[in-house]
Amino acid sequence: MSFCHASSGSASSTSKFRNAATSAGCVQSEFGDRNLQAILLQQQHRQQHGSTQQTNNGTSSVRYCMNLVEKNDHENYLCTLLLDNAHRRHAFALRAFNVEVAKCSANVSEDHIAKMRLKFWFDSIEKCYAKEKTYVADQPVLRELKNAIDSFQLNKVYLKRLVNARDRAPNEPFVTIKDLETYAEQTYSSLLYLLVQLTGVKDMNVDHAASHLGKAQGIVTLLRSVPYTKRSQALNIPQEVLIKNGVSQERVLRSKANDKGVEDCIFEVATAAHQHLEMARNLSDKVPKEVRKLFLPAVAIERYLERLRLANFNLTHQSCLQRDSMLPFSLYMRNLRGKF
Repeated sequence: MSFCHASSGSASSTSKFRNAATSAGCVQSEFGDRNLQAILLQQQHRQQHGSTQQTNNGTSSVRYCMNLVEKNDHENYLCTLLLDNAHRRHAFALRAFNVEVAKCSANVSEDHIAKMRLKFWFDSIEKCYAKEKTYVADQPVLRELKNAIDSFQLNKVYLKRLVNARDRAPNEPFVTIKDLETYAEQTYSSLLYLLVQLTGVKDMNVDHAASHLGKAQGIVTLLRSVPYTKRSQALNIPQEVLIKNGVSQERVLRSKANDKGVEDCIFEVATAAHQHLEMARNLSDKVPKEVRKLFLPAVAIERYLERLRLANFNLTHQSCLQRDSMLPFSLYMRNLRGKF
């Protein structure tokens, strides 16, 4: 069977040198001069300490975001490491925000808990755009996100889509492949749109490539989550595909080898992802070189789909579950060639 063609922290305190100098200037005695010197030295120390603390806060929040992405989104972590210095920090901020939002529904027993978590991140978006000081400065991901927003005037619509799209009940199924594509567009494509904004490139072809690549990545991510689906959760395979092939959710979860009905279901969904990947790559010549680095996740998508094909579309095959040890090398070589 083959695929179809298809931060900064808060600012330092305002200097009081002028007031200190004015007060001390009225005192002509040696004692007064010494007092003035002591005041100036103390103020200088405070400023240096504040500057150091600000730098430390910025460095720690950057490291926090990188560690968060490395732990929860390893493939995109590798892709982000290959970005230019000017974009890497802000890309990690966006990916860390995406990780935090995606984790809202993880390991929760009641829907309202997930909704409360999502509301926190949704409300925090507005806080990041606000001028007044808020709790944003105390949360490392939000601190880095605000830094990216202030630096590149990121579109808040895409940030809000990342949150709103994940406001789904765990037992709410996707009815059609179109539903899968819509979800992927709102999540993964929105994230790519934000990453493109870091480069300052505004081009319709770039947006089309980002849309297709995001759909491919979103569909593949949903497929990869199927082996970890609990029986109380909806399967990330559209109901229309299951019905057409006469397959139940329980049959997919049992994951028996050489089950042709299940293989056909996985093949159909994987083909949709492959088609979007091909459409994105067909636009590669029209994508500026500085943007192609942002589309390196296409390499991981391609490699996973190929492993899935070789495993005869068995999602629980060992090659589809384990980490791709050759991905770093593949990413490096594709990046070296200016391809995605």
